[in-house]
Parts: sequence; structure tokens; C-alpha cells
Amino acid sequence: MAARASADARAAPSAAQLEQTKLYERFTTVDWVVDGRRERVKTMRAEAEVQRLAEQVHERGSVAWRALNALAARLPGGAYARGAMQRIGAWASPLVWQLHTVLRSAAENGVVLLVGLLIGVNMAVISVVTEWASDLKQGYCSTGWWLNKKFCCWEQMDPTGPGAASVPVGIAAAAAQGSAPAPSTTVTLLHSALTSASGTLAARADEAPAAETCAEWVEWADGALGAYVVWIATAAVFACVCALLVKAFAPYAAGSGISEIKCVLSGFIIDGFLSVWTLVIKSVGLPLAIASGLSVGKEGPAVHVACCTGHAVARALRRLVPSQAKLRELLTASSAAGVAVAFGSPIGGVLFALEEMTSHFPASTMWRTFLCALASTVALSFMNPYRTGKLVLFQVEYSRDWHYFELVFYILIGIAGGLYGEYVVRYNLQVQRFRRKRLAQHGVAEAVVLAAATAALTYSNRFLRLDMTESLEVLFRQCEGASDSDLLCQSRVQWSMAASLLVATALRFVLVILSYGCKVPAGIFIPSMAVGATFGRMVGILVKALQAAHPDWRLFAACTSGELCITPGTYAVMGAAGALAGVTRITVAVVVIMFELTGALTYILPIMLVVGTAKLVADLHGRGGVSDRSIKFNGYPYLEHEDHVFGTSVGALLTHRPSVLHASGMPLRDVEARLAHGSYKGFPVVQSADDATLLGYVARTDLRLALRLTRHARALAPDTPCRFHPAGSETFALTTTRLHDESARAAEPDAWDALRAARPAAHDAPADEEDLDVADAAPSDPVELGAYVDPTPLIVQPSLDLEVVAEMFRQMGPRVILVAERGVLVGLVTIKDLLKHVAGRERDALRSREATLPTAAEDAGAAEFGIGTGELESTLDALWTHAAAWCERLPRPTWLARGARRADEVPLTTVYERDADARP
Repeated sequence: MAARASADARAAPSAAQLEQTKLYERFTTVDWVVDGRRERVKTMRAEAEVQRLAEQVHERGSVAWRALNALAARLPGGAYARGAMQRIGAWASPLVWQLHTVLRSAAENGVVLLVGLLIGVNMAVISVVTEWASDLKQGYCSTGWWLNKKFCCWEQMDPTGPGAASVPVGIAAAAAQGSAPAPSTTVTLLHSALTSASGTLAARADEAPAAETCAEWVEWADGALGAYVVWIATAAVFACVCALLVKAFAPYAAGSGISEIKCVLSGFIIDGFLSVWTLVIKSVGLPLAIASGLSVGKEGPAVHVACCTGHAVARALRRLVPSQAKLRELLTASSAAGVAVAFGSPIGGVLFALEEMTSHFPASTMWRTFLCALASTVALSFMNPYRTGKLVLFQVEYSRDWHYFELVFYILIGIAGGLYGEYVVRYNLQVQRFRRKRLAQHGVAEAVVLAAATAALTYSNRFLRLDMTESLEVLFRQCEGASDSDLLCQSRVQWSMAASLLVATALRFVLVILSYGCKVPAGIFIPSMAVGATFGRMVGILVKALQAAHPDWRLFAACTSGELCITPGTYAVMGAAGALAGVTRITVAVVVIMFELTGALTYILPIMLVVGTAKLVADLHGRGGVSDRSIKFNGYPYLEHEDHVFGTSVGALLTHRPSVLHASGMPLRDVEARLAHGSYKGFPVVQSADDATLLGYVARTDLRLALRLTRHARALAPDTPCRFHPAGSETFALTTTRLHDESARAAEPDAWDALRAARPAAHDAPADEEDLDVADAAPSDPVELGAYVDPTPLIVQPSLDLEVVAEMFRQMGPRVILVAERGVLVGLVTIKDLLKHVAGRERDALRSREATLPTAAEDAGAAEFGIGTGELESTLDALWTHAAAWCERLPRPTWLARGARRADEVPLTTVYERDADARP
């Protein structure tokens, strides 16, 4: 025994390996098989308790019932009275159980409704604060500092009320004064387009006289140069405050969070990712990040915020969300509600959760997901943040139908959307790899520089200067009833507008690549829609100009003379749908979301065509959307829902035999040694050191908690024998359920625990006699730990096909699968072992096709699967190296000196490599 313990100690990871595994120790995996068993045991206990209560009620009421029967027999018509009483008794006996079922279901649905309402209210507040902070870069309202520019100047914007116009009339008039008549020659056209693209025609609000815009709105600076400087300074301040909040209080609030939520829903728990601090900081930082002008959106973070809300409610009402399965159901519903309030699309939110977030979607989850999305949308509609009746700012309706000849241009937009989606994800991951290698310690400075550079570059372009949701509102708008000041609908400036849209598309494409992934709350949905909308509107303007110039072409035979034929706003919608589908690789949900945004049933077919084309083109150039590739880039143990052909058995994955526990007994010191140095987060239980017959499996967390409780109850010595004979499946489920419940209540009491703690001590139950007996045990007496051993783990033969094991992990969700031959333990395999095998196969396949791919010795981190490596990453790294070398000869800031490190000095390992010796 001592030799085996010393061997385990020698096999322990080194200090460097332990430092590398520090991050992964914050992650735990849910065993859905065991969790389902515990849930069934809880249900059985609840049913037995209700049945016991019903029997008590029946027993206590039997005396009164017999007295009533005797009384009824003496009355005239006693036979009829006794028959009626028997029927009442037969109806009332199952009433207790039916009432319990109804109340339980109502309570669970009430939790879902509460979560949905909170999500809707929170998103309404975020939307209002975002608009206010965005306008704060220009000035403030003298009549009320809390009003944004639209509500401060609504009379000048639209006499009917706020929200119908995007910019004041004076702004458009000033822009029209700078417009030249439509040129007639090709050279003049090109010259005018390029000139307007530089900002000549892109009007600015502060160029209009104060009296012509709004007297109540006070600008920070009078001159154009002063307004430009203030615009950049406020953007940098917003980004700085947001990044500082994220760094100081909730690092998990950075980014989108959808990739991590997919892992959470698959059973991969990330400590702190759904905490209350993350909820608060992301809700506060999201408006600041968007107001800073960074090319990030709120739709992805809205899903993260919604799941944090659902998790907070679940922790507060733990009795109503008692298991990980119930929590997963609530988080799935919360993710759908997040998309519903972000896009104003409840059905689209449900389909998004079904298509993108999780594959476990039973009928009960579908119902509660729909209920949560409905509640959040109702709450958002009631709050009415834009005072227009719209759930989102860019909601629009179209009155004209499309023509079949437009399908050709829609397909071109879909192709562009697919190419955008593939290359923006590819280049963004390269930027993120460079960011991880060179800028990991400078997240705040990076956010400030990006915000200042974005503000400086986008100030002169009206489509980039506007908030992206406002820009989508402008681009989606149709031209019927438009005023002369609406330049997008004026033929005299169509070429200038097309050039400005082209510049906006190219510049936004670059900014999305650079901005997404920085250390602020950042989404990619709305920026992608903005890129697609500017490109689509440009195509719509060109098609409209082509039809106006050549109305006699057979291509435009369907157009009626004298009527508007082309609606450029619909092309913007198609471009937004194509770009969103290209980035996410989602189809059905995108179609429904765009349909709910436009409200035009007739545009379902072209939207489906564009989305399908975009996904097809994107899949031809690369596999997986932004969330799937981010999961691989970060190395999260997430098993894709795709079939793999391995051509090998599960025995090929067994590299070494894991540490085991002996049911016959082993000293406490050996058990603690295995707890400290075990390779996996659990131990198979065999008969003895000489008999490897498999008896069960015990989780490391359960064993550690059991020993801790035993130490509180009795004295233990290093030589105290510990026995692990399994006590039965039901006993295991009850014991571990009670163990985890008590541990969770001790770490984070819920509302019921607080009420129970407030009761007088006289109501507390006395200690059990069994506990008193344990307290009297001597240190030499054995400790029976068989109740914590799972006697029915999943066991397979080593010759079983690896494809079947992968399907078991995918469909059943176990933490570990034991491998035994004729009842004798051979080894075990985890989902992480399977993922490492898949990663190795994909890496080998890529290296066989691309000899230039770095080797594992050169780069063992994000270079897995070829993700994050490429020309852009190499170029950025070379520029950084040259800049650092040049700065070596100059006095430089301390942060730059710290950042100029060699690549081999910065750990680039993903979670797979960090935890090479500490598998879950």
C-alpha cells in the first residue's frame, strides 16, 4: 500500500503543471446520468411524502367520516345521501396529490415567468441607458440631463412624437446643401463618389445651427474641431470605464458569452461565469461599450445577461430548481428570452435556443422556453423604451412586394454575406490569438485605443457615426413618404450615398475584426447585420439606379411604368440576414427573426434564399460559426453534435490505468493521497489490491465532502480503515443528494434557508441517534463510505467502437465511462479524452494538407485545428516586434516594456493542454 501511495506521489504533476492547470480547476462537469438518477429519487421521495400526508388526512378523518355515515343513514333518503358522500370521498382522496402536482407545476412556471419579466425589464433599462450614453458624446439636454437627444428634441425631429425620425430636419438640410447634382459622366461619377466617401457629404449634427436643430440640446463644443475632439475623448472615457469595471469586478463579463453558455448547457460548469457580479457588471458595462462607438453589439451579451438572471433566480429559489437538469432547462429558456428581447423576436428566440444553444430540447423545455420568451417580450413591450411601440429600434414594415428578377441580386448578397461571415471569423480569431499573446495584460489600454481610433475614423461617415441600431433603422427604411431631406431616397445623391455605404461596409468590416473579443462586453450579431445592411443598401441603390436608367430592359419587365419598383431597404434587410447567417451558421432562427422584424410574410422566400446561400458559401470555405470556433479556440471540452468516423475501439484511448479505491478497505492516508494526486475527478472502486473486479465509481468531490463531514462527527487517524462497499443505487442517490444540498446551502443559502434560520431554535430537530453513535466511535473503527459509491456506472467493453462511446457522451451526458473486460477494470475514458483524440485527428489532417502549419512543439495552444493562425496574425506579430525593437532605443512607458515579450515567454496553451495531467 505504501509503495502504491509513493508511486502515486511520484506521478503527481510538477509545480509548473499545477500552475498551468490552475485555470481548469475552476471548471467542473455535470454527470447528467447521475443527476437524472438523483432527480428521480427526489421525485419518488416527494410522492411518498404526499402519499403519507394523504394517508394521515384519511386516518384522522375516518372517525368523522363514520359519524357522518351513521347520521346520513338515519335521515330520510339515507341511501342516496351515503352514495353521494361516497362519490365525494372518491373524488377527494386523490385531491391532495393532484393539488401537489398542480402547485408544483405552477411554481416552476412561475419561476420561468419571473425570469422572463426580469430579463425584459433589464433589457429595457439597458436600451434606454445605451441611447442616453451614445448621445452624451455630443452634448446634454438642458431641460433634463437624463434625456437623450431624441426625447430632448422630439418636437424638431417629428411633430407626432419621438422615434419616427432618426436625425433632426436641420441635419439633413445641412447635408443636402453640401450635395452636388448627380453627375453625368463616368469620370465625374467616380470623382464625386470618392470625394463624398471622404466625408464631404456625410453631414454632422453639430454643423447645423443651434436654432435649426434644437435649443434644448447643448453641444459640448461649438466648432467642428472641438466637437471632433470631444467625440473621441468621451468614446475613450466610456471604453476605459467599461474595461476597468470588467477587469476589477467580473472578468467573465468581457466578450459575448454565447460560446461559454453552450458549454454550460452541455454540462460544463464555469465558476463565476453566471454570478451576480457578472450580471451587474455586464449590465452596466454593455451600454458603456456600445456608447464608446466600438463595433460591438448587445445581442450576444444580452443572452449572457439573461442566463445570469436565470441563474440568480435559480440560486435564490433553489427548492424550485433542485437539480442541474432543471437549471439547464431554465438557462435554455433564459437564452431564448435574451434573443427575444434583443431582436424583438420571441419565436426567433425559441428557435435560436433550439438551433444554436442546446441539443437537449424536450417538450417541457420547449414550453418553458416559449413562456420565458413571451414574458420577456411582454415586459419589454410594456416598458416601451423607445416610446414608439416597437420592441427594437430597427423594426420596420414593407408595403411593396418583391419581383422575381431581384432574386439574382439577392443571391449575390447571400454570397457576399457568406464570404463576410467566414473571413470575419477567421481574421478575428487571428486577432484574438495576437491579443492573447501580446496584449493579455493590457486589456484596458487596448479598449481605449480601439475606441479612440474607431471614433476618429468613423466621425465623418454618417452611417458609421450613428449607433448601429439607429443605422439599421435608417438603412431598413423604405422610401415611400420620405421627405426631401432623406438623402438615401434622393436620386440626385445616389452615387454619393452608394460610395459612402461602400466605405462604411469596408471600414466596419475591419473594425469588427479588431473590436470583437476585446476586454469589454461585446457581441457580433448587430455589427454583422450593420455590415450586411450597408452593403445591401448599396446594392439596392445601384439596382434602383440601373432600373431607372434602363426601364426598357427585359430584366425589368415586371416593373410598372411611373411607379416605384425597387425598394432599397429590402436589400438592406437581405444583407443583414446574409451576414448574420454567415457569421453564426444559423438558418431557421435568422429567417424567423428577420420576418418578425419586417412583418412582411411575402419576404420569407427571398430571406430564406439569402440565408441558405450565405450558409452554403460560408460552409464551403470553413466549418462552424463564430461560437463553435471560439469554443475550439479556447479549448473548452464541448463535443460537437456531428458524427465522426474514428475507425478504432475505445481501448485505443486508454493510455494508463487510473488510481483506484479498494472496497475491502484502505488506510485514510492512502485515500487522502489519491485525493491529492489523482489524475481524474473520480476513482473506480475495485474489490481489493489483488482483485480488480469493478464494483462502482466515486466522485472526488463526494469523497472529499464525506471525509470532511466524518471528521466533524468523529475522530480519525491516518491508519483509520476506509471501506467502499456499495450500498445500493437508491442509497447512493439519496446520500449524495443530501450531501450536495447541504453543501450548497452552506455556501449560498436560498430564500427558504433564510426563513428557516429566522425561526426560533426550539423548532430545530434534535440530532439523529445514528450521528450520536458515530460520534462515540474510536479512531481505529472503520469508516463506511459505501453510500457515496455509485454501484451502476456506465461500463463498456474495450473492443466497443469509439463512435458508440462518442454517441453515449453526446446523448446521455455522463462524466466518465468505465472500461472493463469480463468485470475486471481496464481503464476509464472521459469526454476530454475523446476531444483530445478528435483534436489530434483534425490536426494531423490539417498538417497533411498544409505543411506550413506549426507543429505542436512550436505552438501547442490555439494552433490546434489551425484556428487562430494565419497571415494576419503573423503580420500583427511582426509589426509588434518591430515596434518593440524600435521603442527599445527610446524612452517608453512601462506597460509597453512589459508587453514586448517573446512568443515563447507567453503561455498559449488552451484548456486541453493546461490540463494534460488533470482530466475531469
